Amino acid sequence: MNVKFAGLDIGGKNFTVIAGPCAVENEDQMLQASNAVKAAGAHVLRAGLYKLRTRPDAFQGLGRDGFPIVKLAKQKCGLPFLTEITSASQVEALADIADFIMVGTRNMYNYDLLKELGRARVPVVLKRGMSAKVEEWINAAEYIARGGNDKIILCERGIRTFETATRNTLDLAGALWVKQRSALPVIVDPSHGTGIPALIPGMAAATLAAGLDGVMVEVHPMPSAALSDGSQALTTEQFADMMEKLKRLGEVCNRPVHAPGGHL
Repeated sequence: MNVKFAGLDIGGKNFTVIAGPCAVENEDQMLQASNAVKAAGAHVLRAGLYKLRTRPDAFQGLGRDGFPIVKLAKQKCGLPFLTEITSASQVEALADIADFIMVGTRNMYNYDLLKELGRARVPVVLKRGMSAKVEEWINAAEYIARGGNDKIILCERGIRTFETATRNTLDLAGALWVKQRSALPVIVDPSHGTGIPALIPGMAAATLAAGLDGVMVEVHPMPSAALSDGSQALTTEQFADMMEKLKRLGEVCNRPVHAPGGHL
């Protein structure tokens, strides 16, 4: 079941790229990031307004203070916007500003939140829990679907294993298993899945070649100064280079990376 929204057909023939910084930090950062990912060919702008962080003293996001920044960035770059939700109380406000709402790994088991999103009509990107089996992931999506919202996109973001060389273990096989057994589009987040910028382009290419539906990557104008997850973010130059390679691979695999009609 494709998710057709904001001029996109996620799960269709085209390969979708979602890109942007981990978090909204300030107006200048967001305008630089949004313009750069748009110029490189991204289809959706992502950035966090609310952040669930392991350490309570880490940056938790701007919250509502970031809404005007997002509105300006959307107006300037013309891309649809995706952001993470951390509480059911945020549904109404985020649905007013975001074109896609993302459920992060820590909230995959938050069934009250999933039920609330089922009553909403905004497309939902559901990330796999960090230790979730693929069947648990599919069942979590069913909580949203049973509320009447069938605009669901599954996102593999790496799982927690014994391996420590990468931030997580990116389970492309599990993502493909779900793609073959579910009607829902499946995308991959190689930024969280690896935590290593040098690995992201290769994993994005593998995602496309495997027949999955898209990637979501973190891109920051200056990763060393990022307030959240800077160590795993691509620079705008690295992202542009990755996009050129994905476009060429997409031609070979008959999975165009450009949006329908060549826009966005």
